[in-house]
Amino acid sequence: MNDAPQPTAPAATSADATADIRAAKGAASPSAEPIIKMEKVVKRFGDAVVLDGLDFEVAKGEKVTIIGPSGSGKSTVLRILMTLETIDDGLIYVAGKPLWHEFHNGRLVPASEGHLRAMRKEMGMVFQQFNLFPHMTVLRNITESPMHVLGLSREKARKRAHKYLDLVGMTDHAEKFPSQLSGGQQQRVAIARALAMHPNIMLFDEPTSALDPELVGEVLNVIQRLSEEHDLTMLLVTHEMAFARQISDRVCFFDKGVIVEQAPPEEIFSEPREERTREFLKGFLDTLNGH
Repeated sequence: MNDAPQPTAPAATSADATADIRAAKGAASPSAEPIIKMEKVVKRFGDAVVLDGLDFEVAKGEKVTIIGPSGSGKSTVLRILMTLETIDDGLIYVAGKPLWHEFHNGRLVPASEGHLRAMRKEMGMVFQQFNLFPHMTVLRNITESPMHVLGLSREKARKRAHKYLDLVGMTDHAEKFPSQLSGGQQQRVAIARALAMHPNIMLFDEPTSALDPELVGEVLNVIQRLSEEHDLTMLLVTHEMAFARQISDRVCFFDKGVIVEQAPPEEIFSEPREERTREFLKGFLDTLNGH
């Protein structure tokens, strides 16, 4: 990771577009500090540039979906926010604080492990694979991190776990092991586990891609409920276009590590401006228009 550049404003075109979309959706005031802010972020894997000077903002409480072809950088954005991947250049702020950097003697320097640990508490992530501990019951899968990371007592952690198990419709399965659950049930437990950490931001990385088609709906229904009933900031990567259209305040189409187009879902899924977006969405748009 390079030494930090001095903070610079995002490109005016990107910021203006985001502000216009927020105003149209009645989202947070454009003048409010975004809860996620990426400035000129670069990520490389070897010679491949996965994110190419990315400017990107998400307002507090906003539900943003990222769509795009494989290899466009969608999941990399989430993994960088969760500190699972480093960045090669640029700056990221989460809740007003630098993520991959910290201030030392008045200047930004690469973040320490302690700073990264503290910043991770802002976010919860639901992965493609469920990543549950196979030797632990559902209840224990959810209580471990609140107890060991947040310092909750066992009683408080269990109470919190039952609250979120009820939210995702899994209360009756608390004493089961992951191997006794369907894929959809395991993913709902994974959502409850992330929520139990009380994050300000929820990241969903293709949360239905590992599921059999008949199980996709139950997970999408849970995410839909979260969107409607809780004031969470949500950033989703998905290939479920109908779901993205339904849940999002804003949809961002990524290609080759940049945002090609971003707009409210009713606009991007009916009359996308960019040819590359139209090309990517052709099958969905044809279905939508009855072709």
